[in-house]
Amino acid sequence: MKLQFQTALDGLIEKLENWFTAIVQMLPNLLIAILVLVTAYFTAKFVKKIVTKLVSKKIEQDSISNIIGKVSAIAVVVAGLLLALGILDLSKTLSSLLAGAGVVGLAIGLALQGTLSNTFAGLVLSFKQKIEIGNWVETNGFSGEVMDINLKDFTIKEADNNMVIIPNKTILENPMKNYSLTTKMRVMLECGVGYESDLEHVEQLTKQTIANVFSQVKEANEVEFYYTEFGGSSINYLCRFWIDADSALEKLRAKSTAIIEIKKAYDKENINIPFPIRTLQFDNELSLQKSGSPQEEFSKN
Repeated sequence: MKLQFQTALDGLIEKLENWFTAIVQMLPNLLIAILVLVTAYFTAKFVKKIVTKLVSKKIEQDSISNIIGKVSAIAVVVAGLLLALGILDLSKTLSSLLAGAGVVGLAIGLALQGTLSNTFAGLVLSFKQKIEIGNWVETNGFSGEVMDINLKDFTIKEADNNMVIIPNKTILENPMKNYSLTTKMRVMLECGVGYESDLEHVEQLTKQTIANVFSQVKEANEVEFYYTEFGGSSINYLCRFWIDADSALEKLRAKSTAIIEIKKAYDKENINIPFPIRTLQFDNELSLQKSGSPQEEFSKN
């Protein structure tokens, strides 16, 4: 029993001595590896700060600049870890880590396919100069002001103050109308006047009214005016003119103002804006025969 215990003790001491010898031999490399990791850590913090600052000058969204800074920092840390493992001559461990990272990355990519697609779409939208916060856009059946663009979704505020949150992938895959890219918008107004109206006078009056109301219209000749059809109760026309605006809300306000002023001008000139009227015509004459009251008929009986 004592012999077996002594043998086991000698084996343990031998292993500890071997481990101590290996540690002593690897101590310089271990210190260098630790120094590399510490340097990589502080370098990553510095790189994150610099990258975030540089990206924020190009992109207004803080979430985008922060995520790019974090990705840069992670890349520096990973590079430092790989370099430290190489210094320690842990090639097998390095290969296992790379293989494991590949498998884990594939699994995460499959599980988060929709989320990652929205993330990459958010990055693309953030770098697009034609889409900025504050623009008035129309997309996917919604129209409003762009309030936020992050890595997950696209937020717009409609004219009725409702917030609409749309996934970035949907925004990127569908057409978008950006009203803020131009400084002018065309207002189109349709109306009709009675058949008894002087059409030339109506045209001149409408053009002059638009020119007097909107400062952007310098002369009445800049207003487009076209009669379009003989309607059921009126002669209809289309009036078009340009205004300085970059949102659909300003266009709507301008159209409302034009309708009010045109109505006032027509009222002063006694120009009729008719509405549909139904005329009932009876070809047969109706005769009414006088009969006794119900009380008389009842008393007779």
